[in-house]
Amino acid sequence: MMKRNNEENEIGSIGIGAMIVFIALILVAAVASAVIIQTGEKLQQNAQQTGQDTERELGGKITINSVLIKDVTSMRLSFESAPGSGVLGTENIAWQVSCSNANSGGYNFIADVFGDNDVADATRIGDTFFASDPDSDGLTPGNSVATIDPGAAYVVDIVLDGLGADGIDTAGRDCGFDDLTVNDQMTLWIHVEGGGSTYETLYISSTSPGTALI
Repeated sequence: MMKRNNEENEIGSIGIGAMIVFIALILVAAVASAVIIQTGEKLQQNAQQTGQDTERELGGKITINSVLIKDVTSMRLSFESAPGSGVLGTENIAWQVSCSNANSGGYNFIADVFGDNDVADATRIGDTFFASDPDSDGLTPGNSVATIDPGAAYVVDIVLDGLGADGIDTAGRDCGFDDLTVNDQMTLWIHVEGGGSTYETLYISSTSPGTALI
């Protein structure tokens, strides 16, 4: 009789152990599931953020068609909005040019916007025009634009020589072709607010008007 009771006690102990193992497996599975769910949510958030950044980058960017020397103090940039871009305001597009000018202290940097938000002023400086109707004299107002539409080509004159009121070169803001020579180069950046940036290295093969820089 005593022997039979011992056997029954041993069977009960085995059942308790199995139950403990089963509960432990459930806890491990729950923890693993939580980790997997958390990882999946994080990956989804990262993918969504990456998609939004890419959409913003492609949704506002400038494509450079050509850059020509206009005169000793400026160059004419022909451009259009990149594929996928929406309507862009010229006041939200900025250019910057840097160069090495030994006659003006070495490193020089110039920056401005594509539009001064005044389409009725006479000056072409700081204004953007349709490539088919650029400002030729800088005296007749009314044909500059305030927005860049997809599929249309535009031009803007970039002044590289920051002349002061007295007509003297401004130190640190002079990348004019009266100082730079053949085989020199400049760096051109175009930034769209809330969008992407465009980068080009401009090589000077000649300082004559009409020379292509890219």
